[in-house]
Amino acid sequence: MDVESLIAGLVDELTAAATPERAAGEKRYLKSDLEFIGATVPTISKATKRIQRAHPQLERQEVVALATALWDRPVHELRMAAVDILDLYSPVLEPADLDLIERMLRESKTWALVDNLAASVVGPLFDRFPELGPVLDRWAGDEDFWIRRSALLAMLKALRAGAGDFDRFGRYADGMLEEKEFFIRKAVGWVLRDTSRKRPELVAAWVGPRTHRMSGVTIREAVKKLPPSQAAEFMAAYKQKRPAAGR
Repeated sequence: MDVESLIAGLVDELTAAATPERAAGEKRYLKSDLEFIGATVPTISKATKRIQRAHPQLERQEVVALATALWDRPVHELRMAAVDILDLYSPVLEPADLDLIERMLRESKTWALVDNLAASVVGPLFDRFPELGPVLDRWAGDEDFWIRRSALLAMLKALRAGAGDFDRFGRYADGMLEEKEFFIRKAVGWVLRDTSRKRPELVAAWVGPRTHRMSGVTIREAVKKLPPSQAAEFMAAYKQKRPAAGR
């Protein structure tokens, strides 16, 4: 695999489908210092899937080399492609690759890169290698709120599927419940909402005693998939700044 030629072809493909107006709008919307080509997310996804079809058996070292080369170019769409590549080839990743992933998370500075890295790359890696738990523990206490958000979202997909380590998530979320940062508040509510799709009783038992500690954005997300009467009870308790009994 010729990484440089592959990336050059990817840039040509994205550029052909891009518009200057979209590039300017996305840069403004994301408040980013990166360059923007102006390609859409579906266009990037199609391009990276085409790479996977052309190279279905990449070795781990090749995947990491390609993702690193894409990421190290200060272009938003190429960084999104780097995340897609790690996602598409996630079964070959190993615990040692978490150093690269953490660097990418710290350099992302936007949900548009952080969220898929955390949920679709870190999450499956943690599921396959539970010994990475101490790394997530460290992330949950990190001074960078994007890293703390990543610790929460790393458990999203497993919990959404009705599996996962809810006790660990609960510890992290409990420690972040009074945070003022919107992206933390939203992440806590998001994971609770998606967990409640399969296990509403579990979420209700966790949310009920904490309604008085939750922000509006957190509790509104958390109760979306709970039974309407229970959601109403929890929202009433939140507004009255009191705990409600989880059922």
